[in-house]
Amino acid sequence: MKIGFIGLGNVGSKLAGSLLRNKFDLMVRDLDKDLINDFKRRGAKIAATPKELAEQSDLIITCLPSPEICADVMESKNGVINGLSENKIWLEMSTTDQSEVIRLGKLVSKKKAFPLDGPVSGGCHRAATGNIAIFVGGERKSFEKILPVLTIMGKKVLHTGGLGSASILKIITNYLASVHLAALGEAWTVAKKSNLDLNKTFKGIAVSSGNSFVHETESQVILNGSYNINFTMDLVKKDMTLFDELSKKLKTPLEISPFVLNIFDDAEKKYGPRAWSSMVVKRFEDKYNLNFRAPGYPEELVDNEEEEKGYEI
Repeated sequence: MKIGFIGLGNVGSKLAGSLLRNKFDLMVRDLDKDLINDFKRRGAKIAATPKELAEQSDLIITCLPSPEICADVMESKNGVINGLSENKIWLEMSTTDQSEVIRLGKLVSKKKAFPLDGPVSGGCHRAATGNIAIFVGGERKSFEKILPVLTIMGKKVLHTGGLGSASILKIITNYLASVHLAALGEAWTVAKKSNLDLNKTFKGIAVSSGNSFVHETESQVILNGSYNINFTMDLVKKDMTLFDELSKKLKTPLEISPFVLNIFDDAEKKYGPRAWSSMVVKRFEDKYNLNFRAPGYPEELVDNEEEEKGYEI
């Protein structure tokens, strides 16, 4: 199977890297020439346009920062849709809006190709080793056809249902992660002001009912002081906004979601859209002249799990 991958950002470069590392026939496309040159040196083919990439690939994967950018990549004159033909598969791995996936999916289907949405969850460090989780929505037959590819990019693969269902599940999980992250800022503030040993506090939370994946990962780079979680404030804002807008479409006003979105709005104003998302907790460090530093924590997360072929859950 020939694979085309568009979007070599923080997540996309790692997913595409897993395919390249495992000897798949890979063609890539990105606007960053340094990234393109790096993939070329490692053996990937380079596409001049998304249309060319689609013409020469059986599976076309997009992993892009926003629905607007994805729409342009798909629908422009030299876009993916104009390069599609019968039985090709488009896999949208961006975190995006369900209605937009369905809209683009209809255009893909008109070309007698098959649309799937396949967002990932678990952090960039796990994407780098092929141990990330992947949610996939769309026709079951198409899902099964690309499952060997999915189990190289990810460890646990879940078929969520119809097209767009994976995108909904993804923004739910990202919403929960954002809530946990905002709450950690308050937790670390109270721990520090109470003169608790922050290393023991980390361990205590990790073995308690208050634990979360966010604590196990992001608290480490917070305690280090690098905040380097390889995920930026503007991306959290995008995901939180998608969740909030979906609740409005469902005519289901929420309580916590708008409040947490305001917290990230404030953090983005203070530190900028490209600041690491974990810096939302720094608001309390700055406000109360604190620091949440503790020795022995990494500057950047590394997945120490052995890479192994994934499986459907």
